[in-house]
Amino acid sequence: MSDFTPDRRSLLKAGGGLLTVAATMSAEQLLGYAKAWAQAAPWKPEAGAKINLLRWKRFVEAEDVAFMKIVDAFQKATGVAITVSNESYEDVQPKASVAANVGQGLDIVWGLYSLPFLFPNKCTDMTDVADYLAKKGGGWTKSGEEYGKLDGKWIGVPVAATGALVNYRISAMEKAGHKEFPKDLAGFADLIKGLNKNGTPAGMAVGHASGDANTWLHWALWAHGGNLIDANNKVIINSPETAKALEYVKGLYDDFIPGTASWNDSSNNKAFLAGQLYLTVNGISIYVTAKKENPQIAQDMNHAHLVPGVDGKTREMNLGFPILVFNFTKFPQACKAFTAFMMDPEQFNPWVEAAQGYLSPFLAGFDKNPIWTADPKNTPYRNVAEVSLTPAGIGKMSESAAAAIADFVVVDMFANYCTGREDVKTAMASAERSAKRIFR
Repeated sequence: MSDFTPDRRSLLKAGGGLLTVAATMSAEQLLGYAKAWAQAAPWKPEAGAKINLLRWKRFVEAEDVAFMKIVDAFQKATGVAITVSNESYEDVQPKASVAANVGQGLDIVWGLYSLPFLFPNKCTDMTDVADYLAKKGGGWTKSGEEYGKLDGKWIGVPVAATGALVNYRISAMEKAGHKEFPKDLAGFADLIKGLNKNGTPAGMAVGHASGDANTWLHWALWAHGGNLIDANNKVIINSPETAKALEYVKGLYDDFIPGTASWNDSSNNKAFLAGQLYLTVNGISIYVTAKKENPQIAQDMNHAHLVPGVDGKTREMNLGFPILVFNFTKFPQACKAFTAFMMDPEQFNPWVEAAQGYLSPFLAGFDKNPIWTADPKNTPYRNVAEVSLTPAGIGKMSESAAAAIADFVVVDMFANYCTGREDVKTAMASAERSAKRIFR
């Protein structure tokens, strides 16, 4: 395109795969591309279209800046007015639910996990958008399809995942007797114990932290062979495998920094950056902030996937971010056009770069983005969308699976046992009752 400068790294394609990716566009380049894109796109916004979009509140400032540049370019290119509101992880789902119940207030919601499955009958069919993006972005990962499709129809578009990976201080790990990050459950537990003994404690959320608690506690359950539901969505949480997971997590919890049962999704970030916490499970946002505000901590940090389970396989539930369009919107074509535009590789690649590893797209071609190899500490986050399971685990994504994670069924089971409110049998029985009310 004529308005792109010669030094602009454009997207080269071979066999449908993305070979190289885009560097940051200037505002002028982005607007030029947006205008050309809008003219050729199959979705033509309705006259006078206005979109109310709700998204999660950013953890990486540069990501939010890049996102708003895309919003601005789309508005100028199409004349569509977009109002963006931001809420914490915990508040996105309740506000989306209110809009779904009353049938107004929001047009697009970019939320967590399986949000579209909470109200599948209120979601616009996005199959045409998903097919368009698959062709341009190298195809969907398996977890991407599971996050977006219900009965063969895309009810949401999975934008990206944030890795729930281990963030740790290298010097503290080595002082605790581990020259490299552990590779099994016993080694991980030994590291947590050693960190606490040395006054450099670990800590992960064990309460209603929508992102941080759900992710690592589902890993712990799956790592021991436990599951909330089976392949047919039958509740099987009350099991010997779950009991082993509870005992394992209680052992970790006893060596955690105090207070993790009441943490929200920003608590561990703050404690780590303040030098009070030396290992946690989080996205890459701690490292991104440390590089800017505390280089000494950043230099001493590294990242790792959670260790394999008892069968030697790693099962993670990383933090998925799907976007949905409500079917009561007055402007479905404008909403579809914006969703397709925001994930088009020409501007999605610069946005992924700006997120500095916080967003791992569910489209396979974006693993070529240089952000994953420019700094080796970013590399573990590259394939989190590829390896992630959904909240259904070995089951099938459904409205019930979405409700179970929204209601913290698994998290509450672990929290009740770790904090002494219930013993192992009672904690499992309580979770079983809660799950059976949902999976009827």
